[in-house]
Amino acid sequence: MALWSGRFTENVSEFTQRFGASLPVDKALYAQDIAGSQAHARMLASAGVIEPADAEAIVEGLDRVKARIEAGDFAFDINDEDIHMSVERALIADIGDAGARLHTGRSRNDQVATDTRLFAKQRCEDLMAANVALRQALVRQAEAHFDVVLPGYTHMQHAQPVLFSHHMLAYVWMLARDFERLAAARTAADASPLGSAALAGTTYPLDRQMTAAELGFSRVIPNSLDAVSDRDFLLDLSYACSVSCMHLSRLCEEIVLWSSSEFGFIELSDAFSTGSSIMPQKKNPDFAELIRGKTGRVVGDLVALLITMKALPLAYNKDLQEDKEGAIDAAKTLEDCLVCAAGMIETMRVVPEAMTAQAKKGYLAATDVADYLAKKGMPFRRAHEVVGHLVLVCEQRGCDLDDLTLADFKAESDLFEEDITASLDLESIVAARTTEGGTGHAAVRAQLALAKDALAADEAVLAG
Repeated sequence: MALWSGRFTENVSEFTQRFGASLPVDKALYAQDIAGSQAHARMLASAGVIEPADAEAIVEGLDRVKARIEAGDFAFDINDEDIHMSVERALIADIGDAGARLHTGRSRNDQVATDTRLFAKQRCEDLMAANVALRQALVRQAEAHFDVVLPGYTHMQHAQPVLFSHHMLAYVWMLARDFERLAAARTAADASPLGSAALAGTTYPLDRQMTAAELGFSRVIPNSLDAVSDRDFLLDLSYACSVSCMHLSRLCEEIVLWSSSEFGFIELSDAFSTGSSIMPQKKNPDFAELIRGKTGRVVGDLVALLITMKALPLAYNKDLQEDKEGAIDAAKTLEDCLVCAAGMIETMRVVPEAMTAQAKKGYLAATDVADYLAKKGMPFRRAHEVVGHLVLVCEQRGCDLDDLTLADFKAESDLFEEDITASLDLESIVAARTTEGGTGHAAVRAQLALAKDALAADEAVLAG
């Protein structure tokens, strides 16, 4: 019979027992469940609700249960329904009546909310650490190939030349924002629901501040109804995971493109590539593709929880049992993707000559030629038209802008002088972008310093 069976005259069927059980999912929260129970027992003794000897027996008994689980010597039984009942049943079998006193003043509703918040806090910290590691790898690649020029794209068409380091740093900043979202999700989870009982609080003189402090929570949730039914913190975690996976998907899309024969900008290490069962020459970017593909499941985890929560009345409802599986999956998937992406970035070989060769194609100097005319007094819209016609001339001749003669330029405008050739030099074009956040060498050096400072600050957050 279940621990709640006093009201019932018969057991649930085998099917409904399995259908209603959360143990296959929430047994992953055993450590959090045991920590919460130990804090609750110590608080009950401090408040005079149970005897200190019983609290001591409970704490020591729970240590033994935890050791058995971690040693693989604990038989989980689906009849226990969830991790809370599984642990409690084992505890009572070990220490008798003292174990039966543990649940005084507590409901599984505030217990599961406590476990889940503790779990979410830890997973946020794990993900923040993996985020920092990937940013470090991107920064190292940016530094190692600081001066390499590649074509920047809009609409997947050659647009303007940029530094490879500038391109890498764009992802560093995306990930820096992801770190902030994960930190915010951790803060959202950092509040204790323990002591709210089923929904209305309890008549026992519980010290909620004591259990919150022992479990490392920064605050207590002030409303017992909200405490047992809130899952916003899991939505925050799932959203942070979804956005981060989306960013990784964008990065991996470029890795897939850049490693193709058409681009040849990078070569992935063998450790992050696979072959073909039929084509011996193939070196496939499978792991970049997998990261790109796994984004869908993480976004699905977020949507599933949003739909679960959208019409729930206060307070606890069994629907909330569906809150953990998706969040656990989203966090695990993102962590794996971050680790894999860091390995790919760290070990990939950059091919500067391929990047530079492509940067010399596609009329990437066109904007600078238009700026040349605008700086000499021609309205920019008119300059845009003039250079557009020059590009058309190049297309008709099958050449590039730097193949044109001064006479060709002057045929379009007398404002062109011999110094127009300086506007067509790739290095000069890049170096001229001196505005803050631009791709000029000095601007990117300043940006790199900012990125390193942000990394150091986030590393300090993790260390603290």
